Amino acid sequence: MRLLVLGGTRFLGRHVVTAALARGHEVATFTRGVSGAPPEGVRALHGDRDDPAALPRAVDGWAPELVVDTSCQTRPAADNAAAALAGVRGYAFTSSLNAYSGWPPGPVRGEDDPVWDTPDDDYGPNKAHAERVLGAALPGRFLTARAGLVLGSHDNVRRLPWWLERIARGGRVVVPDALEQPIALVDARDLAGWLVAMAENGVAGPVNATGPAGMTTLGGLLETCREVTGGDAELVPVPEEDLLAAGVEPWLDLPFWLPRETAATAWDVDTTRARELGLPVRPVGETVADTWAWLRGDPPRQPTRPGLPEPGLPAELEETLLAGR
Repeated sequence: MRLLVLGGTRFLGRHVVTAALARGHEVATFTRGVSGAPPEGVRALHGDRDDPAALPRAVDGWAPELVVDTSCQTRPAADNAAAALAGVRGYAFTSSLNAYSGWPPGPVRGEDDPVWDTPDDDYGPNKAHAERVLGAALPGRFLTARAGLVLGSHDNVRRLPWWLERIARGGRVVVPDALEQPIALVDARDLAGWLVAMAENGVAGPVNATGPAGMTTLGGLLETCREVTGGDAELVPVPEEDLLAAGVEPWLDLPFWLPRETAATAWDVDTTRARELGLPVRPVGETVADTWAWLRGDPPRQPTRPGLPEPGLPAELEETLLAGR
């Protein structure tokens, strides 16, 4: 079928394109045209999603039958897609756990938990708005995948790449002392292939599209990074109180680290429906190893996703935290 990827040249979108081609679809991407070109054989459509005329103009003469949406960040982008693409057979939308008004810290007991219903121009409320608008335009044909932590090659969020590169450099590495914190994740390849399948089958409704609770821990993930890179890094746990006192920002300066009160429930997310619908759970070691192999392949550096700061602990702050330990 004719499958349109909204996005398609960065991270998850690239994997969606690969999965759609592998499944025999005729694929087009719709982007602003500033983040590279899609693979050969993919139709490249360009425009600004916030412009109500852009999508209708781009698909004129090439009416998509399926849509996988990986790029909706604003309310106008959702409104315009709902107006232009309401006739497709299946629409799979990449939302976020941030659409839940109580996450983080959670827990998320199921897809019926409350979502944002406010006019705030923020990530979570905007995703919840998109879910409502697109769902109303495509009744019975709209799946919203509330993704959590997505990892893998072509990662332009750069949390896992930062840890891999830092641990590979070796030496003493500051890590939080809360290494037992649970983490759940999904490999970008698995999420991408699943999104294409959901669009093909016209599956509808919200799904918590992440790995099962308890699949790994922060410490387990960092140890896997050390094993995969083969470096001699010494992980030096620093108490949470010392990190916060030094101005270390959770999740940003030390990716994946959350303060204890938040971490206790943040990854307690019910993924029963995702498992019933076949979202794969790839071994964490495979995701980490394949991401490291991609980084070692000397790819062009992926610019951090627009609107997100560069993750990682500044070297001078790490030196200060290590002094005397």
